[in-house]
Amino acid sequence: MISLHTSPLDQPGTGDAGGMNVYVLEVAKRLARQGAAVDIFTRATSSTLPAVVEAADGVLVRHVASGPFEGLTKGELPAQLCTFAREVLRTETLHPIGHYDVVHSHYWLSGQVGALARDRWGVPLVHSMHTMAKVKNAALAAGDAPEPSGRLIGEEQVVAAADMLIANTELEARQLVDLYGAEPGRVEVIHPGVDLSVFGRNQPAAARRELGLPLDAHVLLFAGRIQPLKAPDVLLRAVAVLLEEDPELRSRLVVPIVGGPSGSGLEHPESLAQLSSDLGLDDVVRFVPPVDQSRLATWYAASTLVAVPSHNESFGLVAVEAQAAGTPVVAAAVGGLTTVVDDGVSGLLVDGHDPRDWAAALRRVICDPALRARLSAGASAQARMFAWERTAQLTLETYDRARSLMRMDVAV
Repeated sequence: MISLHTSPLDQPGTGDAGGMNVYVLEVAKRLARQGAAVDIFTRATSSTLPAVVEAADGVLVRHVASGPFEGLTKGELPAQLCTFAREVLRTETLHPIGHYDVVHSHYWLSGQVGALARDRWGVPLVHSMHTMAKVKNAALAAGDAPEPSGRLIGEEQVVAAADMLIANTELEARQLVDLYGAEPGRVEVIHPGVDLSVFGRNQPAAARRELGLPLDAHVLLFAGRIQPLKAPDVLLRAVAVLLEEDPELRSRLVVPIVGGPSGSGLEHPESLAQLSSDLGLDDVVRFVPPVDQSRLATWYAASTLVAVPSHNESFGLVAVEAQAAGTPVVAAAVGGLTTVVDDGVSGLLVDGHDPRDWAAALRRVICDPALRARLSAGASAQARMFAWERTAQLTLETYDRARSLMRMDVAV
């Protein structure tokens, strides 16, 4: 596997680490359990990192030195692709010919390197986009910058080079075909999963006691990277509307924002805190640094609902994880969230990002205990449809199919 711009060992919720990091590591671990040894190549971001780390039995993370260890933004990484690719190819030469059977690249930067490895090693390339520039640019958040033309061209090249493409949802598969000209027969839909042993074990009352939250509070959680794409500002503006319409809610309202600035959010890292102050919400909003998976599961379980107001999501792991905890999700009706959240059954989908529409949806869950109970039961059932073991099994089958379909006349 190649995950160039972010390591599966990084803490999700800050920097460029997010759902993709979780995906790469969880799939790799399940592949290893099913008999596939996995090497994950990622760019080293510190001189203190060991060259190789065993992330799990059968899973090695290889830190590749390419460019300055620190200070490079994702937008500056294309200049390091040649160095990174050279070091990946050198690693393979230390093994017998045929050591690797398949290359699975994640995100377009990795796909560029994966295409070179594919041609050099004579093995198939399977690629997962995770996000797509053309989709993102069509639904930009206010103040967010469009993806550059270099990325659009790079993505088109990777789609053309890949022997198989893995899409998270049917919608993403259609976007690959319609926007990037992918051959439909080379696109496989495989849903990501969730670890029920981590996210499905906490009890709400115990979770609230552990986190020091009042047992009778309305806890409206946002979890994820703080950047325009994820739209945490929409939640804050909706909360302001809620309190404007019903001031008595204030005494019982807690709005945790769990995560750190990343991506374009790093340009104004204090902007969300400033917005909270401007809206008069400092007494209800709590900013919580990124936490590990176990602690995040506790936050989910302690919440009345989890808000996912993103402008786009290829899948939406936060929504699946929250539902695994039995917590209803209020999400934007965009991208993969329309697959993850069963509207009216496991949560509520909101068209658009108008704070008043969001306030109305939040109020429905807060003020209707019967609805909240139904959604909670539906959330648990919905989450059981997604399993990392099935994701890994279907991925292995896709690797086999990529070998049978491998083209010998394609190069980036």
